[in-house]
Order: sequence, then C-alpha cells, then structure tokens
Amino acid sequence: MAERESIVLTRDVNIVTIPDGATGTLSKGEEVTLHQALGDNYTVITAYGHMVRVAGCDADALGKERQQQHTLVAEISAEAVETNCWEAMKTVYDPEIPVNIVDLGLVYYCHVEPAGDDQYDVRIMMTLTAPGCGMGPVIQGDVEKCVRALPGVAHADVEVVLDPPWSRDMMSEVAKLQLGLY
Repeated sequence: MAERESIVLTRDVNIVTIPDGATGTLSKGEEVTLHQALGDNYTVITAYGHMVRVAGCDADALGKERQQQHTLVAEISAEAVETNCWEAMKTVYDPEIPVNIVDLGLVYYCHVEPAGDDQYDVRIMMTLTAPGCGMGPVIQGDVEKCVRALPGVAHADVEVVLDPPWSRDMMSEVAKLQLGLY
C-alpha cells in the first residue's frame, strides 16, 4: 500500500499484536492507521504506535469488505486438492511483509493422501523467517484454517520446522521483485 489510511473503529475488535503474537482488543472509536491489507487480514498501527493484526472477519469494523480469497479447481481429486492448497496458502501473509508465504519460500512441502469418500488428508511442512517469530503459531493457524476450509480436505496437519533454516534464496523471483531485492 502506498498511502496510509487513518480509520476510526466502528466497533470493538480482537487483535493479535505483532511481532509477539499476544491477543487483545481495540475499542470502538479508537483510531488506527492501515498498514497492510493482504490475504484475509489487516495490519494496522494503533495510536500508541503498536503494530497489530485485525482478522478479515472484522473488516467491517475498519469500514472494509471482506476480501475475496482465491479461485479453486472445481473437481475433487488428489491433484486438485493439492493445487487448491497451494492457492489457499498464497492468501496467507506474514503481517509485516507484503508477500504471501508461498512466494516467501516458507512452505517446504504439501502432500495429499486419500482419506476415503472423495476426502483427502493434507500434510504441510513450513518454516518461519526467524526461529523466534512470535507470529509463527498465528501464521501456522492461518494455514491450517484456510486448508481445512477447502472442499475435499478431511484433515490438515501443518508442521513448523526450522531445518533447513529459511533464507532469502528461498524466495520466488516475484517476491524478490516485490521487496526490491534486485
């Protein structure tokens, strides 16, 4: 986002503080500055200078509409479910970085196995940009939530691993361009 937008909250909202991942609430009438609106979440700066994440389900409190998620492959097969998983994961963002976790190179592995009756179990291995990232469990939960919501997914297991450690070399060319690393 090029311009920052000041917003007065129209109702109380639950928040997650960045980077520690603690939860809290902002009250109706508080003024925040929109920092990032990507995926299904909003990153805002409070009047006290704290960076926090507001969930997409609370977009109305920011005067925004919930963002469209992703286009899915309509069929239910192992290949379609895997494709849909990768597309869904592209809607998950680190709240401090304006690049999705797939292009950041945080997702190492996505495996789909039959679970019976056109249902599939999904196993995902991912990492974080920094081992001590307080937002790690939040990002992991975002991945689990978006994958579990896909048609044909019976179960989703998302494991955060720290080996091999993440590096900038794992980023896609698109991510490097977006972040001006060329």
